[in-house]
Amino acid sequence: MSDQGPTPVPNSTKSFWKTQPHRLDSHRSTAQLPAESDVVIIGAGFAGAALAHFIYADNPSPPSVVILEAREACSGATARNGGHLKPDVYFNVPKYIKKYGNKAAVEVANFEALQVLAVKELVEKEKIDCEFTLTRACDVILDEDLARETEEAFAELSKSGVANLTDVHFTPRKDAERVSGVKGALNCFTFTAGHVWPYKLVMHLLAGAVNKGANLQTNTPVTHVSEKPLLDGRWLVTTERGTIKAKKILLATNAYTSRIAPEFKDHIVPVRGICSRIVVPKGSQAPFLPQTYSIRHGPSLYDYLIPRNDGSIIVGGAKPSWWSDTSQWYNVSDDSKLIEPALPHFEGLMQRTFIGWEKSDAYPDKIWTGIMGYSSDFMPYVGEVPKKPGQMVLAGFSGHGMPLILLSAKAIVEMFLHGKSFEETSVPSVFKATQERLDSTRNEITEGHGSEQENLRSKL
Repeated sequence: MSDQGPTPVPNSTKSFWKTQPHRLDSHRSTAQLPAESDVVIIGAGFAGAALAHFIYADNPSPPSVVILEAREACSGATARNGGHLKPDVYFNVPKYIKKYGNKAAVEVANFEALQVLAVKELVEKEKIDCEFTLTRACDVILDEDLARETEEAFAELSKSGVANLTDVHFTPRKDAERVSGVKGALNCFTFTAGHVWPYKLVMHLLAGAVNKGANLQTNTPVTHVSEKPLLDGRWLVTTERGTIKAKKILLATNAYTSRIAPEFKDHIVPVRGICSRIVVPKGSQAPFLPQTYSIRHGPSLYDYLIPRNDGSIIVGGAKPSWWSDTSQWYNVSDDSKLIEPALPHFEGLMQRTFIGWEKSDAYPDKIWTGIMGYSSDFMPYVGEVPKKPGQMVLAGFSGHGMPLILLSAKAIVEMFLHGKSFEETSVPSVFKATQERLDSTRNEITEGHGSEQENLRSKL
């Protein structure tokens, strides 16, 4: 890790999603960088691609756009996640009510729920071949304390009538194993979700933007963005291949934001995670899994599973085996190495977890790591960078970007192209990038981790 902030490393582990690189994977629209541009988007993952898409959507006279990416297109967190469009419509709502109040908590839950259908609509309208599948997510809790606490909080939430829980179905202990198919399930909750091939989704959006005139420059790390605008009001973006003057800079840099926007140091922290693809050998039998899953072993100890349309299963998290060791994940920006303590967790996972999978011979055929951008208050940063008019940010998704990014990107474009204020968009108020948030010294990532470890020790 550089003293100047996290930077993407070369030779990252190979994700399953990138087994067939797109023609724009290592693309440069022009041999040289343009000297200036109306808009510079830094980052070519879901956030950067969505921003580019909305700039050009139904726009007869779009601004000039340059998209800069440090490595290949869509090589960061988006191409390394589970492809899971899973909104949080109940689990953290009670916590957000205590912290932010009823209105703000419900804003967040409703905004996330809308994203699933917004992605569905986008995929259908743009005819994107990304295996979008609308399904149900099943949260299964295996820890006694967490099961009780969640059940009590859900009952209170239902009774209060504050949140819209019409799409959430709760199953108590006596039926939880059969409804979920998970051994030892103490309860479970199901609700609408989706899954996609994330790399194909992003590359389709990038290709659309490039076809309409965007200048995509991969393998072009940004080393510096000016702290103050030039005399003409433009900003200077410095890369290893030259500089660009920009009227507007859009930071779609997630874990790497503090590298070029130092005010986000300690506010958006790189966190390493691990993911796998598990397959069932030909000739072996395994029960059909119609839902996606979060298997909760404790407050932050979970596995997520996405059964894919080809019969394989994407499994990530594996947290029970390594989350206690912060050196494996906190402030780590190296995705060229695996998280070694996690590897045994994937072996036999399906057999241990699901009823009827004992003789499936399911095994992991690919394992990779990725770098997420965790926000110190677990809320993303959306909107104008404080004290830097002309710089905007869409980052800090805390491993939960898929059900946050699309409509947030749309809102940012509405703000800078059409003059909307943040408050006139649909983005939850607590996502706004404010000076107050940047001035806070609280770090809920490490605070929460400390209390989790105390809970864990008390049970041993």
